[in-house]
Amino acid sequence: MPLLGAHMSIEGGLHKAFERISLVEGQSLQIFSKNQRQWRVPELNPSEIEEFIEAWKQWGKGPVAIHNSYLINLANPDEKKANKAVGAFAEEIRRSDQLTIPYLIMHPGSHVGSGIEKGLLQLTANIDLAFAQAGSTTSVMVLLETTAGQGTGLGANFKELAHVINNSAYNKRIGVCFDTCHAFAAGYDISSEAGYEKTFAAFDKIIGLERLKFFHLNDSKKEMGSKVDRHEHIGKGEIGLEGFRLLMNDPRFATHPMVLETPKEKNLKEDIENLKVLRSLLEK
Repeated sequence: MPLLGAHMSIEGGLHKAFERISLVEGQSLQIFSKNQRQWRVPELNPSEIEEFIEAWKQWGKGPVAIHNSYLINLANPDEKKANKAVGAFAEEIRRSDQLTIPYLIMHPGSHVGSGIEKGLLQLTANIDLAFAQAGSTTSVMVLLETTAGQGTGLGANFKELAHVINNSAYNKRIGVCFDTCHAFAAGYDISSEAGYEKTFAAFDKIIGLERLKFFHLNDSKKEMGSKVDRHEHIGKGEIGLEGFRLLMNDPRFATHPMVLETPKEKNLKEDIENLKVLRSLLEK
């Protein structure tokens, strides 16, 4: 069965995320490695790293991914801003490596009016620069997240993600994180069996299913093709339970990590309920 989990807060220390994921009986985890609303990247001290790795071990060694800061836009045409983003992203790669986390998930960013073609070239070049700055010793894999296509955002089209992967000097270290809400809002129908099969056949043909390493499980407040990124609780949005039933029982993704990014309070009751819904969809 898929490894179901959620994005968890690191309030009180990185290791605290494991206490929270344990409370909801999650089997996979996503975190920010720092305050994602700030550019400042504090140094990880050895005791912090040790505490995190020990807490991970106690939890049970389930898969963990870091989501990079939303401030980072590697497709920005402004050279000064792009250089700042490259430095910050290189630090995110280093931090992932220090914490022995294999996946770093990123939004492909926005071309800010320069156009899709230039934006993709900029994005690809800056991912490569960040890998180079982070150092060749790291084995972290960067996962490009499928996006809704809001505004001048890149990555709503499988061909755009494939362009980055195919043209990167580090293409063996780039994969994809499939966000259900984003893909649906971008126009990929995963709410019906026919649409679901068509979507993943297209993904396989354009990118390759072997590149798909991680899922974000979010229903969508808005209709298919709306280009609006608004997450909803599982089964309460426009995708509906059928789309998630198909995903939960797809043998191709039987061991993939899948995390919730749905709205929640500190007591995590929403995560508990959403995971309960997802597990109820698993066919025995």
